[in-house]
Amino acid sequence: MYEFHKDRKWYYEMQTLNAEKSVLPFIEEVMPIVSGMKVLEVGCAEGGVLKAFSKRGCIGVGVELDEARLQIAIDFNQEDVYSRTMTLVAKNVYDLEFQNQYKEYFNLIVLKDVIEHIHDQEKVMMVLKNFLKPGGYIFFGFPPFNMPFGGHQQVAQSKLFSKTPYTHLLPMPLYKGLMKLLGEHPDGYVEVKETGISINRFEQIVADTGLSIANERHFLINPIYEFKFGWKPKVQYAWIKAIPHLRDFLTTCVFYLVKK
Repeated sequence: MYEFHKDRKWYYEMQTLNAEKSVLPFIEEVMPIVSGMKVLEVGCAEGGVLKAFSKRGCIGVGVELDEARLQIAIDFNQEDVYSRTMTLVAKNVYDLEFQNQYKEYFNLIVLKDVIEHIHDQEKVMMVLKNFLKPGGYIFFGFPPFNMPFGGHQQVAQSKLFSKTPYTHLLPMPLYKGLMKLLGEHPDGYVEVKETGISINRFEQIVADTGLSIANERHFLINPIYEFKFGWKPKVQYAWIKAIPHLRDFLTTCVFYLVKK
């Protein structure tokens, strides 16, 4: 596990900086981010991404199922919570009361490094559409499952496991056996292996749920690596991006903006 995974304050600030430098400019290629715009972040964690929108005058709502991380988010964003420009709640987007409260309410929905953790991704996309105002958009940023660390093994305690690429592509019995050998608890990694999403599958789900792609960008070097490792972000080579399946193995991050 890298040090920035342990320091929640720095991780929060890193998420804000990365959103300001890469996520918001990508969105603004299609839709302006203006004061008063209503933004929902699903899986907001410590609230770092949502903070970037708050600094631009947006009205933010963050939902997070991990109540410990939600409390950290409340602590880190006290001024925004107190002024009611940011609402942070332990809610599930499938909650009917929550759906009714915010039906067709948001201009933008953000899922940053979240969709790859969700079971039944078709279902959640159908639900998210109902939160959007007419003309609204959903931003997705995620690592394709087949990329070198698509199993999120970089957060492991074992240095060998955390720095060895593609281990998550092993058959499940071998993968579990490797984790047992290295003293890692398999639960979280097994879940990501079950829910991880490829580029092709994501695009197919978008089409199947009646959404359309308004903007997209694939990265050879994930923009957040600049803050984690000092590596300059790099957009994926066009010839790799054009080859289905191969691109999943060599693309560390994708951004998509989709609309109704």
